Amino acid sequence: MIGNQISETKGKRIVRRVLSTEPPTVEVSFEDSGHVYGTPGTGLGTYTSVMAADGSMMGQGQGMIMTQDGEGVSWTGTGIGKFGQGGAVSYRGMLFFKTTSQKLAQLNNACGAFEYEVDASGNTVSKVWEWK
Repeated sequence: MIGNQISETKGKRIVRRVLSTEPPTVEVSFEDSGHVYGTPGTGLGTYTSVMAADGSMMGQGQGMIMTQDGEGVSWTGTGIGKFGQGGAVSYRGMLFFKTTSQKLAQLNNACGAFEYEVDASGNTVSKVWEWK
């Protein structure tokens, strides 16, 4: 069951790198900012996407979020994506969190269902909800 919203961020894709052509594999890094359970923070992450014969993508990634008061949250995740108009990309998947932050301790070992959108210009929007 989907629960409360964990986070919402906006950012920018900053690097794309082709790792392989067989199968087509791309590494992407991004930076973003927003809120985690209402706490402002900035994040960065890197994911690798492998394109399937039908044009869909399977992605795996990792990253971190730093709050304004210096606490950190790390995440790993996996998702399935598809291309949109002009090179836009849309992913849906799951994130898994770990933190030493007392304020954000509810994230420890939590699963988050995510939506991740990248427009044709590389702008990103991410929303994550608790999966209970």
